[in-house]
Amino acid sequence: MRVIDYYFWINSDWAYLGADRLHAMALRHGVAVRHKPVDLLHVYSRTGGVPLGQRSVQRQAYRQAELRRWMRRLGISINITPRYMCPNGDLASRLAIAADQAGLDTASLYKAILRAQWCEERDISDPSVLLSISRRQGLPGETLMVRAATEEIGSVYRQYTNEAIERGVFGSPTYAFEEELFWGQDRLEFLDEKIGRVPVD
Repeated sequence: MRVIDYYFWINSDWAYLGADRLHAMALRHGVAVRHKPVDLLHVYSRTGGVPLGQRSVQRQAYRQAELRRWMRRLGISINITPRYMCPNGDLASRLAIAADQAGLDTASLYKAILRAQWCEERDISDPSVLLSISRRQGLPGETLMVRAATEEIGSVYRQYTNEAIERGVFGSPTYAFEEELFWGQDRLEFLDEKIGRVPVD
């Protein structure tokens, strides 16, 4: 089966804006999505990226302008400067991995985590918040939280991060299909075209 490897940061506003379109596209083409949360700050440290708070005021201002443009185009509203902006996302990422390995609805879970940060003013580094989000999605939150804390899940998280770097990823979200990378939700149309050109097995 054809597969999109989806590398994303659990704090990524751009991943949130692209999430529904990605999954609708995958469904339309009959393509699977492999969810691979990454530690983007580690990716930055090895690829020359600069965390948002350390960027120039000009770059930060342009990010906000672009977000407003895309919110208007997509009809999606987020808080550009939420109360809990980009907290430590390691536990949330590991929770998504635990859900994925259990065969649960990872897409709904990670989108709910992103929505909690960018729309609901919630701190996604707080275990109680993550537990509440899991329960709201109808998932076994307590079981997943225990699993998320294991070294096995931590190892997978590190593996995804290192794999992303080795494949050329430097930002979130990045979609990999047939060894070609597409960085940013504004490149989903190019991904759509690429999938349409690759014959079904």
